[in-house]
Amino acid sequence: MFWLKILKDFIKIFREGQDPKQVAWGFALGMIVGLSPMFNLQGLIVWLLILFLNVNLAAAVLGFTIFSIIAFIFDPLFHMLGYEILTQLHFFDPAYTYLYNAPIFPFTKFNNTVVMGSLVSAVVLLLPVYFGMKHFILAYRKHIGSKVEKWKIFKALKQSSLVRTYIKIRDLGGLR
Repeated sequence: MFWLKILKDFIKIFREGQDPKQVAWGFALGMIVGLSPMFNLQGLIVWLLILFLNVNLAAAVLGFTIFSIIAFIFDPLFHMLGYEILTQLHFFDPAYTYLYNAPIFPFTKFNNTVVMGSLVSAVVLLLPVYFGMKHFILAYRKHIGSKVEKWKIFKALKQSSLVRTYIKIRDLGGLR
């Protein structure tokens, strides 16, 4: 039921709810975690930022999910980018040596080509994803939302037994 609550919250934020900036930052931070390979220190740090900052958790989970799929597709490109950064930019060699010998930095796995390429890509995409998502939410609230609610598929999903059951449970207080 946790996932239904996140889905409900995310659909609700398109129509109303939190400030578009909070939603966009949640989505953008979820993008960083989604593009990075799992189980490293920078992923943990970004998840902690998501939890402690005033950003939308449902948007972060959606961004993580979407960009995890995209990352799987673009891993060969991330590898090539990371390989170039780690092997061709020799002026970073002293920094790499220092960080590798530092007590905590090896847990970031920065010396992995896919990790380095995906991290650099995520940092480069952070602001475009933020502004793009913010613009999308504003456009949805102003123009698109009313049109989507008129679609037959939207009306059919709204009338499905699963959604009606969920609404009954939610109204009883089970998902609040």
